[in-house]
Amino acid sequence: MLARKGLLPDGFLLTRLAEDQNQRNRSRSRLQRARFITKTGSCNVAHKNIREQGRFLQDVFTTMVDLKWQHSFLIFTSAFLCSWMLFAMIWWLLAFAHGDLEPRDPNGEPGPVPCVTAIHSFTSAFLFSIEVQVTIGFGGRMVTEECPLAITVLIVQNIVGLIINAVMLGCVFMKTAQANRRAETLIFSRNAVIAPRNGRPTFMFRVGDLRKSMIISATIQLQVIRRTVTAEGEVIPVCQLDIQVENPLRSNGIFLVSPLIISHTMERGSPLYELSAQSLATEDLEIIVVLEGVVETTGITMQARTSYTPEEILWGRRFVSIITEEDGRYCVDYSKFGNTVPVRMPSLSAKELDQTRGVQEGSSDGSLQGWGLVRAGRGGFRRGGRTCDSSAPQPWYAQTEKPEVEQKGQKKKVQLEVIGRQIEEDVLGEMSE
Repeated sequence: MLARKGLLPDGFLLTRLAEDQNQRNRSRSRLQRARFITKTGSCNVAHKNIREQGRFLQDVFTTMVDLKWQHSFLIFTSAFLCSWMLFAMIWWLLAFAHGDLEPRDPNGEPGPVPCVTAIHSFTSAFLFSIEVQVTIGFGGRMVTEECPLAITVLIVQNIVGLIINAVMLGCVFMKTAQANRRAETLIFSRNAVIAPRNGRPTFMFRVGDLRKSMIISATIQLQVIRRTVTAEGEVIPVCQLDIQVENPLRSNGIFLVSPLIISHTMERGSPLYELSAQSLATEDLEIIVVLEGVVETTGITMQARTSYTPEEILWGRRFVSIITEEDGRYCVDYSKFGNTVPVRMPSLSAKELDQTRGVQEGSSDGSLQGWGLVRAGRGGFRRGGRTCDSSAPQPWYAQTEKPEVEQKGQKKKVQLEVIGRQIEEDVLGEMSE
């Protein structure tokens, strides 16, 4: 109905219907196949039977930062309550040992000066402990100079309270400023595509940044995780292979000012060289994408991750263009961020395509084709005939050409080999003199 009203193009609806139908057909296999990195970037790995649990306590701060928010708040609340209760017990024992808890006649003579004024029970000692640690100071209770031990306890409680506050603020700051928080506004296309680009099958996906603040020194890395078997029969369940990102600079750096299509050419030496449309459905692999960079506003290093399984790789499709030029600036339409359109592409792998084109596997040219450098007179080089396979470099005069040389008014054919030998003899004669 939206297409009839002109709100959405017909090609967009057909693309979405094809993708939805493809997703429904592969839903059963997706549920059965595990993945290492989820679409949100979290690691889907469960660690079991860890015997050395004490190693986590050696780095308490990192352990607390890695905890969930509810667990962190529970730990901090328990720390405050335990410290208040502990020092409340200490203040009550001081008052009890000094005799401040004994009942006195208000009309009688004043008794000795207490260590802490207005402490008559454990409840009042607990309230005084809270006032000391959080520096509230209502004014009803205070430490006197009667007991030096009370002054020492006051100092210790203040130091303990500052340590708890510092740890709590540090953990809250680190949890809110973690690198994965900035990655929430970095988006990847839900599906990757394989389409021809410059005559070669190319693996492609799209990445974009929703914020106006840029990612400095952004780099992107691709890895293939698959199950392999060595020549000795050893099964490697997790084999990581790097994939070269298509970049004219031969580096993984990108300038993420607008959504980009990251591509990888499936050529010889690529882990996807033997991947075809038929083997894609049964292939047990996972392509992991890792984007790293420095946040421009905070200077904190961030990392965004995602992965693509065979069910999420579309064969014979490419991404639609989402960047247009309007009013002297470029505009990005994120509603078409993951839209794809079909393209004509054979179902053969890159290896099979090379074989059909006459490129045999393992063939290597022993000689350099084309015009090369051949040796000229006096040890120099000049451009001339073709290079040889394995023979020594030939002199420039060892050619089959026979130029015509005038001698006594007649044209006589003289071989270049004779002229070259005469020149070398003349040079040797000059050097000997």
